[in-house]
Amino acid sequence: MAALHITDIEAAINHWRALLPAGADFALATPTRALAEVYAVMVVQHVVEVDESALPQAALQAWLAWYDSTPDTPCIAICSTSQGDEECKGCGRSFAEVQHWTALRPAEKRQVWRRITLLGTAWRFNKYAERANKKTSG
Repeated sequence: MAALHITDIEAAINHWRALLPAGADFALATPTRALAEVYAVMVVQHVVEVDESALPQAALQAWLAWYDSTPDTPCIAICSTSQGDEECKGCGRSFAEVQHWTALRPAEKRQVWRRITLLGTAWRFNKYAERANKKTSG
């Protein structure tokens, strides 16, 4: 099974906090609480990843609902793997990841997203991101 990174758990918690804020009694909504419990255990145990199969069902469902709100693919429609590159210059995924993307589970896709985001070398993170920022700011 694939592991979920603590930053994804945090992002999911923040997603649910925005959607379902705590009430006057400061009680967290069910999805937020389920994810917060996982997050707390991770912090106490000093771990940055948790296997998706280890998540309680409520936390997994809350995480999957957050995941559904995120972009599915990092593709920017400039695929250099079709030109023979082993790693796509456009999105940063490997040839195998591009070919099998639809078969990957959500946790596996998030692992790929995390890796390519941390590397930040794909065009989606520099050349085209810069152009998009210029269009929105100018």
